[in-house]
Amino acid sequence: MEIGSIEREIYIEAAPEVVFEVVSDPKHVSRWWPDEADYEAVPGSTGQISFGGTKVEAFTVLEVQPPRTFTFRWTQPSGQPATADNSLLVTFELVPSGGGTLLKLTETGFRDEQMRHDHVNGWDFFLPRIAPYVATLTVRP
Repeated sequence: MEIGSIEREIYIEAAPEVVFEVVSDPKHVSRWWPDEADYEAVPGSTGQISFGGTKVEAFTVLEVQPPRTFTFRWTQPSGQPATADNSLLVTFELVPSGGGTLLKLTETGFRDEQMRHDHVNGWDFFLPRIAPYVATLTVRP
């Protein structure tokens, strides 16, 4: 039984195309979220992300719709396909807003309150790292 979800929104001063690359491409993702990311940003791709080299999580890409949506499942047991019963579902939705992008994150599938609490703390730490990283990629006049 699912016990809740996480929803967050942040504004980033960059075009949706830039923000999409930062939240979907492993070479960018590893600059603001995990220490390492190993997957292809194509539907059906499986791989992993790791934190500190010791915590490794399985990762499965579900939906890639540049520059609007990137969806994946993660935390399933290693060696098992990701399903609604054994993993969490994360969706990044990007909405053009003024001269930048409103990034909406939703994570669902929690069955354990402690895990949900840990992920709330994690996203509260990691999401604010996106805008400063994006700023290093964009050229200002």
